[in-house]
Amino acid sequence: MNASLRSPSASDYAVIASWIPDAAAGLRWAGPRLPFPFSASALPELLAVPGGGEASYSLINEAENPCGFGQHWVLQPGAVHLGRIIVAPSARGRGIGRALCHQLIAAALHATGATAVTLRVYKDNTVAVRLYASLGFVEVASESTDEVLFMRMMVNPSVKGTGLR
Repeated sequence: MNASLRSPSASDYAVIASWIPDAAAGLRWAGPRLPFPFSASALPELLAVPGGGEASYSLINEAENPCGFGQHWVLQPGAVHLGRIIVAPSARGRGIGRALCHQLIAAALHATGATAVTLRVYKDNTVAVRLYASLGFVEVASESTDEVLFMRMMVNPSVKGTGLR
């Protein structure tokens, strides 16, 4: 699949909003600051990270339609955090999540120069947990909870910008 990242457009946000069917899904995707129901036009503001500095991306397929979304922001010096990663329900199970993560990691490293990439994932989201582990993320037990894994991937400086270890 040929897919690429771009800054989300208003029409992208409308499509992405349609992937969130209920309050529980919204909470798991974006956290407690996302009310439900919400207006797609309000998503850029609702998804802003306190303190700013986030970058948002839509993953666009060959037909120029959004098939994924993700963000990154600096969580601590030297580490960039990925968040709010979602794949269109109709595109799941076809490698879109892997493509999204590879491109999102590369964009995050390029933008920040970080040497570590972090993310959080619900433990019961086994497909995502397996994907992140296959990309080189490992659990940081001291930062994890009973429900949510905190995961980190260290980046080899010789391949920085590629998302590879």
